[in-house]
Amino acid sequence: MNTTEKVIFEQFPYWEKAIGSNSAADRAELLVFVGCGTSFNLALALAAYANMAGRKAIAVPGAEWQNRPSAFWPEWRNTHVVALSRSGETTETVAAAKASRAAGAFVTAITVEPESSLAKNCDRMVAAETHPDEGIVMTVSASLMVLLGLQMIGQKVPASVVNSARQLASALDAALPGIIADRSHFVFLGGGPLFGVALEGALKLMEMSQIMTQAFHPLEYRHGPISLVDGKTVAVMLYSSDQREAETKLVGELREKGAVVIGVGGPGDLELAVDVDLSLAGLVVLPALQVLGERAAQARQIDTVSPRHLTKVVTLA
Repeated sequence: MNTTEKVIFEQFPYWEKAIGSNSAADRAELLVFVGCGTSFNLALALAAYANMAGRKAIAVPGAEWQNRPSAFWPEWRNTHVVALSRSGETTETVAAAKASRAAGAFVTAITVEPESSLAKNCDRMVAAETHPDEGIVMTVSASLMVLLGLQMIGQKVPASVVNSARQLASALDAALPGIIADRSHFVFLGGGPLFGVALEGALKLMEMSQIMTQAFHPLEYRHGPISLVDGKTVAVMLYSSDQREAETKLVGELREKGAVVIGVGGPGDLELAVDVDLSLAGLVVLPALQVLGERAAQARQIDTVSPRHLTKVVTLA
């Protein structure tokens, strides 16, 4: 067992410490979730969850919010910027936080590094302790930032989610790597708040295994990308309870075209039960997707402790 795998399966005690550790934020006219890479994928999920909870929210990549905020929102008045960064040192995210404060926005930092540059350039810090052995690949800290973000928008996160996530990760692991053997095309499908999670699943698998991956809203997949499906395809469907019928039909089409489908919360060649509703599903499925990336890497004999071309912190000169 390498360090990446160890950290994935040892993340749950850190969830338990983070549950209930922060309260909901005051209401603002707009919540702007900002991040880079994994943190931007999480921002997309959190913005969708915030909108579902009756908050007005958008997600913007850090550099975009720093350099052209008016392309996404025309004014700063009563704007609450939520900057996500594991290290708190990501160049674009720190710069976006500084620019937001200078323009008069309230800035909350969500991080696992309470002494970081981001933590020193915010109005409120929301932080959690993370696994000390987490390396370049962002796993437990990604889960923790989603958990903290959900609590920030007022979503109650019950202690039971820990066991739900642990069981789902173990159930998927038990079927791997057999179900993905000799597959070289992976696509992740998720709608609503699960689109950001699908993007994160694709990013994890790509950076860990060096396999090209894609992510789409489920029903968008028919509009062109489905032409790539063949006997080398694995489709990971993150089912939404409110779109299950349409998503099940799409899965049937993918299987007819030769894809192996991992159904997370619904039908597939491998069907995995998700025992929480959509409001918590994005958090609960993250560890399972991290396991998938690790097993795909192991099948190709790739060491995820030192992934190619990647560093733990992305800083720009």
